[in-house]
Amino acid sequence: MKTLYCNADVLLRNDERYGVLKNAFVGVENDRFCYVGTEMPQEPYDRKSDMHGKLIMPGLYNCHTHAPMVLLRGVGSGLPLDKWLFEAVFPIEDKLTPELISAGSDLAIAEMIAGGTVSFSDMYFFPAKTIESVLNAGMKANISRPVQAFKPGDPGAQTRIRESIELYDAYHKAGNGRILVDFCIHAEYTCNEETVAQYAALCKERSGNMHIHLSETEKEHEECKAKYGKTPARWFYDLGAFDSRTFAAHCVTLEDDDMQLLKEKNVSIVHNPTSNLKLGSGFAPITKYLQMGFNVALGTDGAASNNNLNMFEEMHLAGIIHNGYEKNATAMNADTVLTMATENGAVLQGREMCGRIEVGYHADFIAVDLDRPHLIPQLDLPALLVYSAGAEDVCLTVCDGKELYKNGEFHTIDFEKVRFEVNHAVKQLYCN
Repeated sequence: MKTLYCNADVLLRNDERYGVLKNAFVGVENDRFCYVGTEMPQEPYDRKSDMHGKLIMPGLYNCHTHAPMVLLRGVGSGLPLDKWLFEAVFPIEDKLTPELISAGSDLAIAEMIAGGTVSFSDMYFFPAKTIESVLNAGMKANISRPVQAFKPGDPGAQTRIRESIELYDAYHKAGNGRILVDFCIHAEYTCNEETVAQYAALCKERSGNMHIHLSETEKEHEECKAKYGKTPARWFYDLGAFDSRTFAAHCVTLEDDDMQLLKEKNVSIVHNPTSNLKLGSGFAPITKYLQMGFNVALGTDGAASNNNLNMFEEMHLAGIIHNGYEKNATAMNADTVLTMATENGAVLQGREMCGRIEVGYHADFIAVDLDRPHLIPQLDLPALLVYSAGAEDVCLTVCDGKELYKNGEFHTIDFEKVRFEVNHAVKQLYCN
């Protein structure tokens, strides 16, 4: 199948800056871009789609979330992280079943697709159910089964490790590579040294990706130092967790020596501005990470700490909070934020030839309706996308050349069924 998207403005990356092709054409053959230009291509296409008044841009990558937590949207609002987890979240999570995870995954995926996300990195329970939902919906995802072991000798640790390995063996590169299975250590404060060392070695043996929470709060960071005499970053480093391709969420309270450890191991960092602000965790020094050459991507975190999966909101916050915090209007810019939300996310997930509108790349893209009051005039389109646009402006989401969402309609999801199943799930969780 060959489709030609006609008369669109197209966002293209050139070195560190973005430019826009006006009234351009984007050709898609099967799962790849086959043409990008301002002249009508001469070769025939099976279908043409008029995109006048629309901007085509790379799809967004949500690089840290817990998708089924949409079922906990709003739980524990107003609590700090430790109380939020142990008093509000964990008791609800104890009630989760595979069926409830399916319902939550379907809702989260619908929310992300409608908001322009083409791929996400997830750690949560019953991950095979989330994988099924991703495969059915047609998007991409890096999925992991988080390993936790609160005490040395925890008998559940071996079960979680086994489940993680089985997930990798069963689903890695499923759906023509749309599914990638990652390894995952939840966090320092939810694991022990014996388990981390064993699991990190297994990840390295399989050349896997490692997904972790790291130094999300000052309390977590200082308690680790008091317990082990070292920071969480040094703790993970010494146990071999960074010996594989690793990406770390949050990194709010890293010390200078920690940053050098992560840089040595080429660890990617996921910035979660909404979650960090809502939970009062603080401001990750993202501009410093960028200056040091880290690959920095964006994530929403789970909907219980956000309370949505809106990547445009993450771009907006990432683009402004550091300017205010540093009292420097040039600390961040729209081009940097767009790269964090697109190409940097593809790099973090290990997805080659993804994250750009370019011939030969995977046809993962979205279209934004520019004919909205808050998107007029279009004097600086990169800035418009970061500071003005919202998830509600997305009118088309395409993954591997397949249209998943267009003009408010889902093409691969029965949203009424999803709504029904989620309502049933909420009753099971909160009314029993």
